[in-house]
Amino acid sequence: MTIQLTAFRWVPPFAQGYVRDLRIRWALEEAGLPYEVVLVDGEALASDRYRQWQPFGQVPAYRDEAVEMFESGAVVLHIAAKSEALSPRDAAGAARVSTWVIAALNSIEPQAQTLVQLDSFYAGQAWTTERRPQAQASLDLRLASLSAWLGDKDYLEGRFTAGDLVMTTVLRELVDCGALLRFPNLEAYRVRCEARPAFGRAMEGQMSAFRENEPA
Repeated sequence: MTIQLTAFRWVPPFAQGYVRDLRIRWALEEAGLPYEVVLVDGEALASDRYRQWQPFGQVPAYRDEAVEMFESGAVVLHIAAKSEALSPRDAAGAARVSTWVIAALNSIEPQAQTLVQLDSFYAGQAWTTERRPQAQASLDLRLASLSAWLGDKDYLEGRFTAGDLVMTTVLRELVDCGALLRFPNLEAYRVRCEARPAFGRAMEGQMSAFRENEPA
């Protein structure tokens, strides 16, 4: 069967380009694997049929000839196991890729999301004045460690892998708040990864659906 993944039919402009099906689209584009996108809306997400595929009623969900899955990081690792474009074939190299995927999701993304939410969903509220410097400091500690590891390398492990793919999708969430400006090598790394043709195809795939389904 053709690989299938789910994506939103439409989201508000602030979320466009950031919905996490982008990670799976990008991985599939890098791997050169054909796929089809199943567009869903709120009604579909709430249905019993969809909840049998994605228990939390979110996107993306994924299926191929062998598995049904959800959670974007897990799906990217599944795709990476199929493609040397995303992961070395030796056990040690594959383990490093898995480690960086989990690091992006566990060590960087929670800190990034805290700051993003303070600047967007809670902007202007009195309590954020005290909380934001703490959130910024926590994020900076993690970004400083990542920056030190990356140094002047192009990629985290010397070549592009699924670890770079997921890390980039996390770092790009920080562009608007300017958090990467204190770490020029991380900003250059993000730009380098986003310049990959497969990223461009994945982004266009997501955005084209939103354009086609823009509410009247």
